[in-house]
Amino acid sequence: MLKTFFNILILCSLTNISLAQVDDINNEPTKTSHIISNKIWNLDVIGAMDFPQADMAKRFGTSYRIGVGIKYKTARNWIWGAKFEFITGNKMRDDSLMINIRTYQGGVISQNGDLLNVGLFQRGYMTGIQVGKIFPFLQINQNSGPMMLASLGFMQYKINIFDRDNSFPQLRDEYKKGYDRLANGIYIEDMIGYHYFAKNKLINFYAGFNFVWGFTQGRRDYLLDLGRPDTGNRNDVLTGFKFGWVLPIYKKNVEETYY
Repeated sequence: MLKTFFNILILCSLTNISLAQVDDINNEPTKTSHIISNKIWNLDVIGAMDFPQADMAKRFGTSYRIGVGIKYKTARNWIWGAKFEFITGNKMRDDSLMINIRTYQGGVISQNGDLLNVGLFQRGYMTGIQVGKIFPFLQINQNSGPMMLASLGFMQYKINIFDRDNSFPQLRDEYKKGYDRLANGIYIEDMIGYHYFAKNKLINFYAGFNFVWGFTQGRRDYLLDLGRPDTGNRNDVLTGFKFGWVLPIYKKNVEETYY
């Protein structure tokens, strides 16, 4: 039995050597397939930290964004999509805000005569379309690599005056609009980073440096604390970092076959 097994093994080896020699003589390489990339739908959970510049820095400090997006990556690694992000922050730099109703201690007198501080927060949103490309230079896989992503859309932000107990009659209803510094307009956004799709499809993300340029305009006809309109154009700039956690939905692989 053992002798028969070795005879079969030797025969198979000789047969493989003969076939390889025939392929070499005829210059016929074996058939191979090369995967170009995957077509992938992406559902993104987005987070960003922004540092204000230009006109934005005159009014606000560091802010944050959290949002969702949907993108489609083609087989050639082009990206098309859309996103929606909330803007939030709690650092104000506008010293003139509510200067007409603040005391020397910096608080506001409530309807009960108490000196209380008013909660002030930056609130807003950004929504837009996205286009970009992944460059698979590092060859981790054909879906991953350095990424450039550009966005174009609409942004809006204001100062949210928080009065939980409704203690300040001078800040109720329509009066709030005289202090909130509402502004909105078109923005463009550029991101340079890295996009990673795991081969096991479990860990997928992107991260990088971010730049936002907002062409906004004040939208309040009258500021109660300054006694003038706030309808001028603003040059709002944000720089910072962005991270996205990606839930991919893969489509069928694209293959090129060589003979």
